[in-house]
Amino acid sequence: MFYRLEDGHGLPHDPFKAIVAPRPIGWISSVAHDGSVNLAPYSFFNAVSGKPPIVMFSSELRKDTLANVEETREFACNFVGEPLLKEMSASSASLPRGDSEFDFAHIEQAACHEIKAPRVKAAYACLECKVIKIMNLKDINDEPTNAWTVFGQVVGVHIAEEVMTDGRFDLEKAKPAARLGYKDYAVVRDIFELKRPGQA
Repeated sequence: MFYRLEDGHGLPHDPFKAIVAPRPIGWISSVAHDGSVNLAPYSFFNAVSGKPPIVMFSSELRKDTLANVEETREFACNFVGEPLLKEMSASSASLPRGDSEFDFAHIEQAACHEIKAPRVKAAYACLECKVIKIMNLKDINDEPTNAWTVFGQVVGVHIAEEVMTDGRFDLEKAKPAARLGYKDYAVVRDIFELKRPGQA
C-alpha cells in the first residue's frame, strides 16, 4: 500500500512508530529551579554524535521535563533494561507539576556527579548531560509544531560493574528495552557481530 499523509492511512492505527522501530528509550530525569524532580520516558530518543557524545530526545507537547531542562539546562538519561520495564512504564503517569515520578513509581534516586538532576539508582547505566540546544521543530511549510527536541552533551557516565565484561558494556547482561509501535516493546536478546567492509 501507499498513502499520502494529507489523505490519511485508513488503518485502525497510525503505522509510523511501528515502521521506525525499535527505538531506544530515553528515560530522562531532570530537576526544576525549585528542586522538584521529574522522571519520564521518551521513545523519540537517540545518540546523534560520538565525539563529543551528544544525545537527543523529543517531547511532543510542552511537558514538565521540557520546562525543567529549559530552566536548568541539564538532564540525565537512564538506561532502561528489562528489569526496570515496569518502573519505566509507571513513571510515564501524568502527575501534577512538581510531583515526583520517582516517588510515585517507588524508584530509588541516586546523586549525579556533574549535574544537579538525580539518576535512577538501579539503572545499569546513566548519561549525565548538559543542554546545548533546544529546538521547536517546524514542518515543511515552516510552521511550528508541538514537538521540541533537546540536544544534550554527555559530561559524565555511570556504568554498573555487574554488566561489564572484559572492559565492555555487556548488552547481553544489560538486556536493553526498546519501544516499538502501538503498545509494543522489545528486549534485545539476540546479539551478533557483523563486520563492515575493510574491518579486521
